[in-house]
Amino acid sequence: MKDSIDVNWTGDLSFETEVNGHRIVMDARPEAGGKDKGPRPKPLMMVALAGCTGMDVASLLKKMRIEVESFSVRVEGELTETHPKQFISMHVIYSFKGKDLPMDKLKRAVELSQDNYCGVSATYKKAMKLSYEIKVTS
Repeated sequence: MKDSIDVNWTGDLSFETEVNGHRIVMDARPEAGGKDKGPRPKPLMMVALAGCTGMDVASLLKKMRIEVESFSVRVEGELTETHPKQFISMHVIYSFKGKDLPMDKLKRAVELSQDNYCGVSATYKKAMKLSYEIKVTS
């Protein structure tokens, strides 16, 4: 199976693409010569991880019949100091809010995503340290 994406230069340091029918513009910050028309590529790597594992966990919790009031995924990335600046680690924080949430099932959903389902996690684990934690509030 193959996948592909086309990204087109739109001038200066700006690039545009369409992903699943949705337009995405990427650009550099003004200090680097861009016009700040869109996000930078490296933060989108964190977005990809958060979205992939978040969708897995939401789907798994639904199958487990676990209802949460709210759910968010935060990704913190650590970059090298020198060029090429690359991620050396990412830490995923899963935050759940709800009453009497069963920690064992939340943990199981996160583990299944991280170990079995999230292709972004699987890819990133080959390139950097990937860790996670679970936070629950009522």
